[in-house]
Amino acid sequence: MLFLVILILSVLSSYFLPWWTVAVVAFLAALFIGKTSGQSFLFGFSGVFVAWVLVALFKSLPNDNMLAERVVQLFPLPHNWICVLLVTGIIGGLIGAMGALSGALLKKALAK
Repeated sequence: MLFLVILILSVLSSYFLPWWTVAVVAFLAALFIGKTSGQSFLFGFSGVFVAWVLVALFKSLPNDNMLAERVVQLFPLPHNWICVLLVTGIIGGLIGAMGALSGALLKKALAK
């Protein structure tokens, strides 16, 4: 349930709002739905990872991955645009995981 809420809200917010809103989405979802801090961290990471990879794919495929191929030349990565997608997903996943972990720990602190 937490994974789906974070995934759907992250995809929707990625189109209309700034990049950092995924942290707020993961924070609020874990605050209200999350059960444990470990579960919240894992679902926050995986939900935002999948959301950012999907959004990046939807934005990259129509232009034949030209921007992703140029960005991959800037970094010491294998020259494949999929590497840019994976790095994008990992960065987004870490942002979502930290947001969800913060929400779960706040919930635990307020419960005492």
